[in-house]
Amino acid sequence: MFKKFTNGCVVLVQRYLPDPFLFAVILTLIVFVLAMIFTSQGPMTMVIHWSNGFWKLLEFSMQMALVLVTGHALANAPIIKKGLKSLSSLAKSPMQAIVLVTIISTIACWINWGFGLVIGALFARQIAKQVKGVDYRLLIASAYSGFLVWHAGLSGSIPLKLATPGTDLATVTNGVVTDPISTNNTIFATFNIIIVLAIFVVLPIINRAMHPSAENVVTIDRELLAEEEEAAYISENMTPADKMENSPILSMLIGIMGLTFIIYYFKKNGFKLNLNIINFIFLFTGIILHGTPRRFLNAVKNAAKGTAGIILQFPFYAGIMGMMTGTNEAGLSLAGVMSNWFVNISNQTTFPFFTFLSAGLVNFFVPSGGGQWAVQAPIMIPAGAKLGVPVAKTAMAIAWGDAWTNMIQPFWALPALGIAGLGARDIMGFCVVDLLITGAIIALGLMLL
Repeated sequence: MFKKFTNGCVVLVQRYLPDPFLFAVILTLIVFVLAMIFTSQGPMTMVIHWSNGFWKLLEFSMQMALVLVTGHALANAPIIKKGLKSLSSLAKSPMQAIVLVTIISTIACWINWGFGLVIGALFARQIAKQVKGVDYRLLIASAYSGFLVWHAGLSGSIPLKLATPGTDLATVTNGVVTDPISTNNTIFATFNIIIVLAIFVVLPIINRAMHPSAENVVTIDRELLAEEEEAAYISENMTPADKMENSPILSMLIGIMGLTFIIYYFKKNGFKLNLNIINFIFLFTGIILHGTPRRFLNAVKNAAKGTAGIILQFPFYAGIMGMMTGTNEAGLSLAGVMSNWFVNISNQTTFPFFTFLSAGLVNFFVPSGGGQWAVQAPIMIPAGAKLGVPVAKTAMAIAWGDAWTNMIQPFWALPALGIAGLGARDIMGFCVVDLLITGAIIALGLMLL
C-alpha cells in the first residue's frame, strides 16, 4: 500500500511538475496576479517591486554556485574520494544505502545547511558507484531529505538572529523582543530536540520503505559517474606554462596561505560556519589535495556544469520575493496578507501549528530563511505574544515551516541536483511523501510539546 502511494506520487510529479525554471516563471505570474488582487496594487507597481528584487540575490547566488563547484571539486580529490569510498562501503545493500545516506545527510544538515547539501549529494553519488541495484532517484532524494532539519540546527538563521543582540531584533518583531533569546530556548529547547530526534529516526525508515521493487528500480550507469575524472595534461614537450600548471609548488603556496586564514578564523570566531568560510575551506583544501593547478582546474570545470540552474533561477526567485514583500500605501504586502489570515483563525493552542503552515506556504514564494523572518516576524511574533505563545516557539514554528516545504520547492534542491545530474522531477515524488509524514511530526510536536 505504501509503495503504491509512493509510486503514485512519483508518477504524478513526473507528469505534472514543470522544469524548475518554468516553476519559477509560473510562481512569478501567480504572485504578480495575487498581489494585485489582495493588496490593490497596480501592474506597473508590481513590475517595479519585481525588478527591484530581481538582482538582490546575486551575492547569495554566487555563494551557492561556489558551494556546488568547490564542494564537488574537493570531493574529487584522490584522498577525499578514498574516504567517501571507505564510508560508503558500510552499505552492503540498496536498503542500507538509502538509510546510510539519509543519516549522514541529516546529521550534516543539522550541523550546517550548506555543508549538508553538498556532502549528502556527493556521498550519495559515491554510494551509487558501489552499491548495485539502488534506485538513484531515491538515493539523491534521501540525501536532500536531510535538509528538513537545517533550520532547527546549528546554522538555523532564525534562532541565530533571535540570539544576536542589536536594534534589528526589536525592529523586526515590532518591539516585542528587545533582548536576545538564547539558543537554549530555540535550537536546544526540549520541544525542538524531540522533533529533530523523531525526524532523525523516522526519515531513514520512510526513505527505506519507499525503495521500489526490483523491476521498478531506476539505476545509473556507474561509468557516467566516473567519466568526469580527467587526467592532468602531461607531455614530453611541455611549455613553461604547462610546467607551471602541472607543478605542485604554486598549489601548495596558495593553499598554505588559505589554510592560515582558516586557522585564524576559527581561533577568532570559534566553530561559527557560514557560506563564505565553507567555500573558503572547500576551495583551498581542494587546491592542496588535488596537488597541481591543472588537476584542480579540471575538477572545477567538470563541477561548473551543474551550476546552470542556480545562475538562471535565483534572480527570478529574488524577483518573486520582491513582489511578495512589496507594500502598498497602507504598508500591506502579499506575504503580510497570507500571515494575517492564519493569525485570524488561530488560538493559543493552534497558533504554533498555523504559524508553521503559514511559513510553509510563504516559503514557496520566499525560499530564504532570512527573508522568511523579515516577512513574518513583524506579524507572527506580536500575534503570538498576545495569545500567550512563547516567542521562541513562534520563531521555531516559522523556522520549521520554512524548512518543511523545501521538500517540494526546487530552489534549494538545485545544488544537489547539479551534483547528481538529475532534474527536480526525478526526486520530488519521493520528497512529497517525506513532506507529508514529517509535516505531521512537526505539527504535533509544536502543538503538544
